[in-house]
This record gives sequence, structure tokens and C-alpha cells, in this order.
Amino acid sequence: MGAREVFDRLRGYLSGEHDDEELWAEDVVVETPFAAPGRPRKIEGRAAFLDHARAGRAALPFRLEMSAVTVHETADPDVVIVEYELGAALPGTGERCSASFAGVLRARDGQVAHWREYQDTLRVAAATGRLPHLLAALGQGSPDVQDAMA
Repeated sequence: MGAREVFDRLRGYLSGEHDDEELWAEDVVVETPFAAPGRPRKIEGRAAFLDHARAGRAALPFRLEMSAVTVHETADPDVVIVEYELGAALPGTGERCSASFAGVLRARDGQVAHWREYQDTLRVAAATGRLPHLLAALGQGSPDVQDAMA
């Protein structure tokens, strides 16, 4: 199973359709270089990633839907670059929101070995009600922001 097929399984995971532990290699590395302050930029290992992802998913008051998916093949059959939108209807108002994402996936033995995801951090924070927290962290020069500016 190549990277494209592994991404097809990952789509179901990101949309909340399944919680396929076997999708992730035991030694998976998940990176989010543009993570908001206070969020990890790198998680190593299946157990650590799944703990983090499940907690994050449980905190969401809505179900994510993936759309506008584009998969770019690379010269390496184990690597694809993907672009997509994650969207949802907000509870209470029904207002639709979405954010753009891009990811680089490296597959190995039919599993995600490395996932690097680039998020539209401001739109994600706005959709999840964390925009004031994000702006405050940026204004206070949190260690994440100070590290990024160094």
C-alpha cells in the first residue's frame, strides 16, 4: 500500500469516521510546525500521538468534514503532499467554518510513518473559540513565540 492509499485511510481518520490505531506506525512522528502557542510541534510514537489526538478530538464540539482535497504525487511512491479543507457546522448557530491545511505524508508498510501538517492556525483558533487565547499568548510573548522570533 503506497502513500496515496494510506492517505485515503487518513482522510477517514481526520474526518472522525474511524479511530484506526493501526493506521499509525509504532514509531510515527507527527509534526505541526505552525502549531499555536502551547500546542506541541512534534509528537513521537503512536501511543503519544493517539493520546494527544483523542483528547483534542473529544474537546471539539463538532464533527469535522474534509473537502477540497488535492493529492500531489512525488517521485517517491512513499510520499504524497496533500491540500485540503476541514470544516464543520458550529453548534448552536449552525454557522459553517473551515480552515485550510496542507500535509506531507510518508508511508511505510501501509502505515503513516511521518505526518507533517501545516494549519491555518488563526482560522482553527477562531472556529474552536480559542482565538482570544491565541492572541493573548502572542501578545504576551509566550516562550513559543519567543523561540520562533529568535
